[in-house]
Amino acid sequence: MVSSPFAQLVGQPQAVQLLTRAIASHRIAPAYVFIGPQGVGRSLAALEFLSLLIQTREQRSPLRTQLENHPDILRLEPTYLKNGKLIAASAFSQTPDSRPKSRPQIRVAQIRELTRFIHQTPLEATRLLVLIDEADLMGEAAANALLKTLEEPGNACLILLATTTEALLPTILSRCQKIPFYGLSTADLAQVLTAAGYDHILHSPTLMRLAQGSPGAAIAHWQKRQDLDPDLLARCLCPPPHDEASLALARDIDRQLDLETQLWLVDYLQQHYWFEQGQISIVRILENTKMSLRQYVQPQLTWEVTWFAIAEQAAA
Repeated sequence: MVSSPFAQLVGQPQAVQLLTRAIASHRIAPAYVFIGPQGVGRSLAALEFLSLLIQTREQRSPLRTQLENHPDILRLEPTYLKNGKLIAASAFSQTPDSRPKSRPQIRVAQIRELTRFIHQTPLEATRLLVLIDEADLMGEAAANALLKTLEEPGNACLILLATTTEALLPTILSRCQKIPFYGLSTADLAQVLTAAGYDHILHSPTLMRLAQGSPGAAIAHWQKRQDLDPDLLARCLCPPPHDEASLALARDIDRQLDLETQLWLVDYLQQHYWFEQGQISIVRILENTKMSLRQYVQPQLTWEVTWFAIAEQAAA
């Protein structure tokens, strides 16, 4: 018995139905936008869909191997501009401290590369295939360039991955078939995490709430917590008993954690203080912390103000 080509995609019946129907009917749209939260299967679905478009299942090699090596597939992801060169955002995944402070983007130079690519003749497949990760991080000039490309896609199929439609031009969306993805139910989330060997996450209510139905997010949040010094986290989960403790905790957070991890810590603490302790006033204090960190206010000062305010609130 042949299993479904999307058998590994859990909890996305509508997406599976739409993509399976397109393959079965040989009616492939020039462009698709896979819309939904990160970590719920959009990338997996895109890889499987691409592999179905380039060859039969019996001939297929592992999905990622195909994507990296197939001459008729192009993948774009957001980039940073550093020293006059475009560097993929994923290049900094192991060294977050060296990541530029600017926001990564899909840039117009990348769309020009895409345009040149889709005007080639396919070497092995019947059509050229393009996957654009995080398409909602597309700069304005790049979006306008992509729109022109979508007006004349030639013999190509483009797949855009996006978390929301709000950041994409309506004219781009109108030229794409929308494939919706949703957060998984508790049962489906448990199935995916268990199959991936992360069933221990199911026992952490805070991580499960942060995941919001996304297995990928659940694993990422768990890894963030694992990377955190347990003693530092324990100190953050209880209001500091005096001013010296507040100053020391603020100093240690600033020294030990990069900005991205500090923002994650705020989200984690908000979940803890609201759901575990019912302290909505502390949640509001932490919301101000998040706003200050995002505006690049000096982190140690931001955390000093935060812990003083939390300690005062706890003593009230």
